[in-house]
Amino acid sequence: MDQIERIAREHADVSRRYFLQLMATGVAGLGTTRLWAEEHENKTHPLLAEAISKLEYLTREENFISYGRGKPPPHKLPLEKRREVGLVRETWELEVLPDPESNAKVDRPLSKASGTALNWDRLMELAKTSAVRFMSVMSCTNGRSPCGMGLWEGLPLREVVWLVRPTGNVRRVFYYGYHNDDPEQRFQSSLPIGRVLEDPPGEHPVILCYKLNGEWLTPKRGGPVRMLVPDAYGNKSVKWLQRIILTNNYQANDTYATWNNDTVSHIKTCARFIHTPQKIDVGQPVPITGVAQVGMSGLSKVQYWLHPQDELLPENDPYFSKRQWKDADILPPPELWGGGLPDGKLPSIPRQFDTTTGKPHRWPILNTIVHWAALLCVPRPGKYDLRCRTIDANGIAQPMPRPFLKSGHNAIQKVQVVVEEKA
Repeated sequence: MDQIERIAREHADVSRRYFLQLMATGVAGLGTTRLWAEEHENKTHPLLAEAISKLEYLTREENFISYGRGKPPPHKLPLEKRREVGLVRETWELEVLPDPESNAKVDRPLSKASGTALNWDRLMELAKTSAVRFMSVMSCTNGRSPCGMGLWEGLPLREVVWLVRPTGNVRRVFYYGYHNDDPEQRFQSSLPIGRVLEDPPGEHPVILCYKLNGEWLTPKRGGPVRMLVPDAYGNKSVKWLQRIILTNNYQANDTYATWNNDTVSHIKTCARFIHTPQKIDVGQPVPITGVAQVGMSGLSKVQYWLHPQDELLPENDPYFSKRQWKDADILPPPELWGGGLPDGKLPSIPRQFDTTTGKPHRWPILNTIVHWAALLCVPRPGKYDLRCRTIDANGIAQPMPRPFLKSGHNAIQKVQVVVEEKA
């Protein structure tokens, strides 16, 4: 299953309800009811037709896009090998140590050698009083579409940092996942100690994550425990977590940094198409739908723009800021969240939700996704380029304010649409 088909399945519920509402109102006489029926019955648009029956917002575990490393990847090791190296809950241990190459000071390091490493039972004991749960999108720095949308659960990393009683000279946290005991395969990342100990207003803690959508993390998703950094791209959320180093080194040690990536970039706001028609008839309204990634600057609008290919684009307008963009509809929270949750219902209220009403405090939710939809009706035949973009909560249009590659992919997406005279 490719990324577009996967996301199409996940957003089908909200898009279906949106177009059903349009049918109920008649869409100003545009005949949408007939359009929807014909598309569903004749499967003119197979992605959307198939997605109607998939009531998903959260991504099912098996449908996440994976960017693993290792030969073989750790989750493909035989069970006995995974048990031997601590990649099952019964044998998992986490070391938290001072950096021997710096002067970081801690009173009670957690180490395997001394028998004090954090094990699964102790993690679960701490989780009884300190666990948190929140929604967050998983997105690759250079990926064109989100890898998946999850409800994550875990213990704030700071709870474990304080266990070792750091007393001074700690400026950064280095952390490592298991990769076959081969230094060449090792994947590592880092955070400033301030981000671990304190959360920006409205943000969630960095967590030792052990659940996705209410279920224990599978080996493929980085289980039994992975790092989860809610406001960052996926390279910060290292899988198969086994070691944390507290250091006075001010420099990042991230594997991704050595590949010419900006490893401290926050998630960006951007839009992507899900369902667009390849061919349509003149004057025939058709649905277009998509997903928007909601980054640190929030989201106020999703827009689309149709441009005839035989018309030249103006110079000195690389991001099409002077074009006649039209607003799409940002869809509301779904009634059923999907993701494999029982009956599609959320477990105990996540942090972004009101405990009394069970509704999100704000919509769209920062560092998540939202679905959008619009009706496209073209009066003249020809070949067109269809583009989409976001306007963030500061009024800034994609790909600004951070258009640079290697800090999160947010280029304006373009698809081709052919409009023909009715036969």
